[in-house]
Amino acid sequence: MSGRYEVKPGMMPFGFCFGNTQADQQVFQIDDDFTHYRQIKLLARAERLNKYYQTCNYSQTVAGAIARLIINRLTQEHPQHFNCQKSIDNILKFHSQLTGETFYLDADWQLQQVQGSPVFPAYASTLDALAAQVQEDLTIICRSADGRNWLSAVHLCYPNHWSAEEKIGRDFATIHAPVAGMEKINRRAGAIANTMITHKPMVRFAWGLSTDTRLNHHPEPPPGVSVSKWQGRSFDSQHPQLYLRIERQVIWGLPEYEAALFTIRTYFRDCGVVRKNPVLRSKLYAAIQSMAPEALVYKGLVESKASILQWLEEA
Repeated sequence: MSGRYEVKPGMMPFGFCFGNTQADQQVFQIDDDFTHYRQIKLLARAERLNKYYQTCNYSQTVAGAIARLIINRLTQEHPQHFNCQKSIDNILKFHSQLTGETFYLDADWQLQQVQGSPVFPAYASTLDALAAQVQEDLTIICRSADGRNWLSAVHLCYPNHWSAEEKIGRDFATIHAPVAGMEKINRRAGAIANTMITHKPMVRFAWGLSTDTRLNHHPEPPPGVSVSKWQGRSFDSQHPQLYLRIERQVIWGLPEYEAALFTIRTYFRDCGVVRKNPVLRSKLYAAIQSMAPEALVYKGLVESKASILQWLEEA
């Protein structure tokens, strides 16, 4: 909306009203597209689970705290879809109306049994099972006593041109080093990781452009799919399709565990509709125009920038 492409933390207090009523109060936003999002996750897992799900030094204590946080939020935010009961022998029973799946967890929140689940491969952990109940991707950052931070778990079935296998175990600065315009932020990487872990929950947004609405843009296409078809960044001015790919990111710190949950919810907005609004069209045009050469490379827009701007101008 500033008419500039900017890379900045842009963190707002979680729950800030963006005009989406109750949804702004939710970590996990569930809508009519749930079945489609779920199907994409199941396809990704079936292709090769460790391509999309990785852990590194993800302690049982932190894993339990993250599982408890996710389950608590789901049952609070969507009581019509999720419920949780504890039995006398300390086994937790978590049920999803959306998927028909029931999970039995022990006192440490570790997955013991699954009912009503035809998924393949079988759920590898509580985090894997819970990730398949929501429309968000999940990442967890941890910090050690010496101040070092690292990506300790990632469940990434809707990657936007990055890979779980490549990023797992890396620190904040290393993870974001390829991002054009991140230099200033990366110099404060330790302070930002500290903010993520110790501050109250926050929300931020990121945007880019895509020529399709496919959620899974892993850098490596699935077997039998060509790279060019998979890439999703080829604008055809004769048959124009262009979308804002928007990520809503929620950061929920658990300072007592030196960890933070970072959720990524992907949305698409048709630029054909944006183009019809003179104010939004001019803002988008100016923002693309303002991109530095390295940002264009990172966003995959070098070849299509001119034709996209021309298309926007012709509205």
